[in-house]
Amino acid sequence: MQSGNGEAVDATVGDVGEFGMIDLVRAQAGTGRRVLIGPGDDAAHVDTDTGRVLISTDLLIEGRHFRRDWATAEQIGRRAAAANLSDINAMGGVATALTVGLAAPADLPSQWVLDLTQGFEQECSAVGAHVVGGDMSDADVVVIAVTVLGEASVPVTRSGAAPGDIVALAGRLGWSGAGLAALSRGFRSPRSVVQAHLVPEPPYTAGPAAALAGATSMIDVSDGLLADLEHIARSSEVVIDLDTGRLEIPEPVETVAGALGRDALEFVLTGGEDFALVATFGPDSDLPDGWHPIGAVFAADEPGVLVDGEVYEGDGGHRHW
Repeated sequence: MQSGNGEAVDATVGDVGEFGMIDLVRAQAGTGRRVLIGPGDDAAHVDTDTGRVLISTDLLIEGRHFRRDWATAEQIGRRAAAANLSDINAMGGVATALTVGLAAPADLPSQWVLDLTQGFEQECSAVGAHVVGGDMSDADVVVIAVTVLGEASVPVTRSGAAPGDIVALAGRLGWSGAGLAALSRGFRSPRSVVQAHLVPEPPYTAGPAAALAGATSMIDVSDGLLADLEHIARSSEVVIDLDTGRLEIPEPVETVAGALGRDALEFVLTGGEDFALVATFGPDSDLPDGWHPIGAVFAADEPGVLVDGEVYEGDGGHRHW
């Protein structure tokens, strides 16, 4: 493989890592007058002859992103839809349509596919979107590839945070991570966190509200609060300092942490797939309903994320490879 400057990269994808691989692909990806926001944000923004469109794609693989022995087809459909609708939400937009590519073993019951479709439609109804097309193919395991289209008057990117801004959160954190930890140990309770992992509840109205209120940057929490805030910090070349005293630790998350001998705050800081939104707002901004402050933005020689003024010891969230 070659980097964007034509130099060979003698490494595997595991050596390079997820974000390093994304950077290499971005350097090779084409740009043009119609590409307003290219690879690297929650969604791309493309200018067409009839208007401007937000576009994002997500891939879910059986055994890695979902398990059929844990979730029904309808729950898997809802979760897959939520992951993609959330990307448009994180740009301050509203999703309008999805296409779904499905690869599956030949012995998969046809009713499972119909239930999956019902799950997609049920989740999409929250924002008025629909599945409008896709493709099917054969595979050894179920693979779901989703492309979502949406629109936003002024998309909110990851790169606009400035020193003095307020960091704010909409939605809940730690629930899905605690649910995954419980399921991984063979537990089906607390039911509230298990259900949160199987069918997340993104704050779909919070993204457009943040855009209208002048959010300077925004991202959805899919990999973990610290990991995703790192994207904003690096894209904006700032330091983000979280105040853990402003973060809620729900009782069911405390229960799971206690049972597994883990720190409940770890689930809140690093657990992903609740698809909450975290954004930055100017220092004099009135936060929209459903948003509350959790930290602040500072100037930095070296961009990054701090927790109560200190470097966090440990992984900030999920990373592929």
